[in-house]
Amino acid sequence: MISLKAVIIEDSRLARNELKELLKAHKEIELLGEAENVDEGFKLINETKPDLLFLDINLPEKNGFELLEMLDDVPLTIFTTAFDEYAIKSFEYNAFDYLLKPINQKRFTKSIEKVIEKCTKGLSSESKNEAALSLDKQIFIKDGEKCWLVKIQDIFMLEIVGNYTRVFFENNKPLIYKSLGQVEEKLPGDVFFRANRQQIININHVKKVVSWFNGKLKIEMNSGEEVEISRRQSYLFKEQLSF
Repeated sequence: MISLKAVIIEDSRLARNELKELLKAHKEIELLGEAENVDEGFKLINETKPDLLFLDINLPEKNGFELLEMLDDVPLTIFTTAFDEYAIKSFEYNAFDYLLKPINQKRFTKSIEKVIEKCTKGLSSESKNEAALSLDKQIFIKDGEKCWLVKIQDIFMLEIVGNYTRVFFENNKPLIYKSLGQVEEKLPGDVFFRANRQQIININHVKKVVSWFNGKLKIEMNSGEEVEISRRQSYLFKEQLSF
């Protein structure tokens, strides 16, 4: 039987107790702890490294989205809130699930079953790499008032913008407040390739490769973006993709 570790970040004691009572019926989930606000939650998550996070959106001082922004590694996140106005937004952010308080037991059970199904598939298909994030891993990105939970595999390019990094996925190009070097350390090296000093590409999103000037290569991404690979990196690119 699969075993998953969870934490609860919720400022209401009654709501925390409600979640704990619901979790008693699911022996697969081990509750590691609970916190009342973002700062306590951030510390708890970094200490316990949970697989699953039950997160209230409305928290004192900082909200749940701000907590996710602080994390380098985001657990599967189930948002909980008493306000249905966040329902549509939460799905836009690619949250794993959204539960409206007071939480219905059947709805809760369905959500846990989805979590277990996803994690079971992940264990059977993913090889664990402690240094790099898996392609199926979700990361939280916030740019201004917009937020996303994005799978690593859906990112097709990253680009330096000053001291920040622009992340390209679907039709979005948000900035994150980390250097390209910091981000590169977390990416699976067999899929993400440093094309030049300023850009990293996901080779699974490459549409076409053409010879360019002075031994360089030019890449066309599925999205239409064109990327020039430096001469040195062009040699490494050919080597990496050769038989």
